[in-house]
Amino acid sequence: MPLHPQSQAFLDAMAASKAPGWHELLPEDARKAFAGMTHLFGKGPRMHHVEDRILYDRLRMRVFRPSDTANLPVVLYFHGGGWVLGDLQTHDALCRHLAVASGCTIFSVDYRLAPEHPFPAALEDCYAATRYVAEHASGLGVDGTRIAVCGDSAGGNLAACVSLKARDLNFPRIDSNWLIYPAIAPQFDSASYHAFALGHGLTRETMRWFWGHYLKNPFDRNHAYAVPCRAQSLSGMPFTYVMTAEYDVLRDEGETYATGLKRAGVPVTMVRYPGALHGFVHFAEVFDEGFRALEMLGRAMRQRFMSN
Repeated sequence: MPLHPQSQAFLDAMAASKAPGWHELLPEDARKAFAGMTHLFGKGPRMHHVEDRILYDRLRMRVFRPSDTANLPVVLYFHGGGWVLGDLQTHDALCRHLAVASGCTIFSVDYRLAPEHPFPAALEDCYAATRYVAEHASGLGVDGTRIAVCGDSAGGNLAACVSLKARDLNFPRIDSNWLIYPAIAPQFDSASYHAFALGHGLTRETMRWFWGHYLKNPFDRNHAYAVPCRAQSLSGMPFTYVMTAEYDVLRDEGETYATGLKRAGVPVTMVRYPGALHGFVHFAEVFDEGFRALEMLGRAMRQRFMSN
């Protein structure tokens, strides 16, 4: 399908701005620029209750409760930004929309960022937060038997890897895994990488920059908790929902990962959004399809937990 008109308008505006790519900036400058994109993120709906919590005296989480109903299912959300950018605020609107659409309590995790904290810091924080919620579910007012993990881009990678680690350690039990255009592997020669390397928002060079900051040790490129498709087996992984965007360098690796899960006997739902760019869900203020995709994902979560 041709680029969606809103996608084309977004790319035209980017080209006209002549702003540098993320890989042309220092990490701290890139973070400031990313945090300033509030006109793309939107504000999100009002919540029944929002609070920030600190775990283990350092790890921040933001809790989004859509209603006063007790023991709602819970979703651990890991934000995107290439393991280098992003925080609780950059994904506040997205988590608000997801809480309303899904009817779940959302715990957004402010994990440590690279390059100051390379792998496995982010994975350790996300797993620790997930384990904490499972162990303290009753005190947190959520249902510890209905826990999902979700993330966009690099956060999708973290969600997949948390599920893998939880499977290997047999705790906590993850009901389902929701991946929004996930970054799966530091391989840059897929058909989608070749087709959309330049001029489509997220570029090949930016992904090289992100992976390079996250995986400082070359040996980590073969570690399954950094690159989930490196796992010896994907059997026993939870139900997984994989969303991809047609005009995204990460499209093929997300879909290949979904296919690998299917081959391992894992139930999978895979949805590709035609004409869409990477980030269209997070930048939903300018992409109508982003709102629809988030609503569809939330409805799928709601249906999943209602049937379990």
